[in-house]
Order: sequence, then structure tokens, then C-alpha cells
Amino acid sequence: MTASTEDLRKLLGPVRYVLWDLDGPICRLFAGHPARDVARELVKLIERLGLGGLLREEERGDPDPQAVLLGVNARHPDSDLIALLEDWLTEQELAAVPTAMPTPYTDPLIRTWSALGAGFAVTTNNSASAAAAYIESRHLGGCFPYIYGRTKDLDRMKPHPHCLSRALQALGADPSHALMFGDAGTDYQAAQELNVPFLGYARNQRKLEALMSAGVEPTRIVRSMDEVLTALKGMH
Repeated sequence: MTASTEDLRKLLGPVRYVLWDLDGPICRLFAGHPARDVARELVKLIERLGLGGLLREEERGDPDPQAVLLGVNARHPDSDLIALLEDWLTEQELAAVPTAMPTPYTDPLIRTWSALGAGFAVTTNNSASAAAAYIESRHLGGCFPYIYGRTKDLDRMKPHPHCLSRALQALGADPSHALMFGDAGTDYQAAQELNVPFLGYARNQRKLEALMSAGVEPTRIVRSMDEVLTALKGMH
């Protein structure tokens, strides 16, 4: 049983600032440029550089390019190599933007919430440039004055709270009046570090189970953005 309308109203009542993960709550970034293919190409690039020995077997088949990148970073935190690979992944994310799929009901939710006075920031493990490109493609730039994404220092990716901390500071936000909206356990962990309330988005059963395994209460998870939009409208 996920969040009821009453659960959502209680959670949303104090919220004045929303920290949004990009890939999941806002869009499916790799909908038309599959992440699995990007991860496979990243493995090939690492092998062409003569560094295939840095990859574990599970990373070679991992469908998440960020997991491949983080695996290399854990065993070879060489700034030049990581900078090269991170730049390459950023290019792939930018290439994915034109075919990214908006999460149903998120655009109207963003516009409605923003019109009601909420302050927004994007806090993502994707590159800030890709996040900004997607936001602009949806004509939502006016709603998002702050966008924080992956840097060359991969140790500061979520679950590290770095990007959330920067967003809270920029917004001048009291954590108790903020909300982190994410779809992964790493989003929840980062929010927990800063005592920021969390709302999880689970578009399928796999995402739901992953959030619950990370410790997210079912009453803090929605299956559709329409549920949040309905609760928000009912409060005003």
C-alpha cells in the first residue's frame, strides 16, 4: 500500500522547497537512447584505453553506465581518466535529451507547484548540463533557477548529500520545509543525511521494491505523479 491522498497532504503541507532528481521523477532520460547501450559502449571505451582489467565481471554487464563509471573510480581514482570518462558520459546524456520521455503528469505538477510559490532545484547524479538541456526543452527553465549534477569528483554523487546541500544553501531552505523527490535508495540516503523529508516515485514494481529495501516507508512512495498533483490541488 503506497501513499494515500491524506498521507501526501500531511507530507506536502510544510513543503516550501522541492529538490528533484532528474531521471525518474522528471523524465526517463534514456528512453530513446538506452542506458544499457551506453553502459556497453563505456565498457568498450575503457577496454580500448587498455584498462579493461579495472572492470569487475558484474560491471561489464551492468545496464547502468553510472555503475560502470563508479566501479572504475573506486579502483583507479585517477583524475585524468575519470575526467575523460565522465566527459564521455556527459556527451551521451546530452545526446539522450531529445528522445527523453517526460514522466506522466510531472510537467503540470512542476508548473502548478511553482505557481503556488514552491522553490525548486534539480539534484541529480546526471550531468547538470544534460539536466539543464532537458529542463529547457520542456520550457521549464523559469521553474528551476538551480541545477546541481555530477561533478568530476564522483565521490560526491548521491548517496553523498553534496548536491542537496548546495541546493538547500542556494534556496535558503530550512531542511524541514524542503522535500527530496527521488526514485532511488541513493536519493533517500542523501536526504536522510540532511534531515530532508523524502518522497519516492516508483514507476514499476522493481523501483518500488528497491525504495522499500532502502528503508522508505510505503506511505512515502507514489506510483504516479498524478497522485501528487491531485493532493496538491486539494490543498489549495
